Amino acid sequence: MEDSTAVTPALDLAGIFVFALSGALQGVRKRLDVVGMAVLAFFTAVGGGITRDLFIGVQPAAFRDTWYLLVPIAATAIAFFWHPQVERAMPGVLVFDAAGLGLFCAVGTAKALAYGLSPLHAVLLGVCTAVGGGVLRDVLSGEMPTLLYDRQLYAVPAMLGSTAMATLYAMDIRGFAATLSSAVLAFALRILAMRYGWRAPLARGVGGPA
Repeated sequence: MEDSTAVTPALDLAGIFVFALSGALQGVRKRLDVVGMAVLAFFTAVGGGITRDLFIGVQPAAFRDTWYLLVPIAATAIAFFWHPQVERAMPGVLVFDAAGLGLFCAVGTAKALAYGLSPLHAVLLGVCTAVGGGVLRDVLSGEMPTLLYDRQLYAVPAMLGSTAMATLYAMDIRGFAATLSSAVLAFALRILAMRYGWRAPLARGVGGPA
């Protein structure tokens, strides 16, 4: 999320805040202390970006910019003191989560492409940027990653948004317009999936009556 040509710092930090809040709330549900909550908040917020940057071979921005640490701390404090109110507001938070998903998949793909990766690898890293933090959150809290079994369309919108970003990049359409278009596509699909209960398919014969 560090490509300043693709996204403003305010949007970047807003996405980080929403993801950090989901990590901190997971800590509350797991009855972790405030330190454990902060760890989950941090890695949920920036874990995908750190993973992407390590694959690219650059220093993660999370270790260069103080805001990448302060924002998860602020989200932890909010969840620590006001988690009942935040839980009640979760439907609204999920909308912002969908926005963060779209933003991160688009910008993650753009950064990978800017560093010379192939479109396919850039799409994979874009998806990693968007969903990697949630996977780390679940692993650190002792859960099987929901990405593997929940069947909710989460990675699929990120993949389509990343693919759109790579396609626009190949057409020499870059910068804010490309990022916004790709992010809106992923966001819209995620919102529709939540609204209508869309699920990923199972293999034939799986999930029926025992």
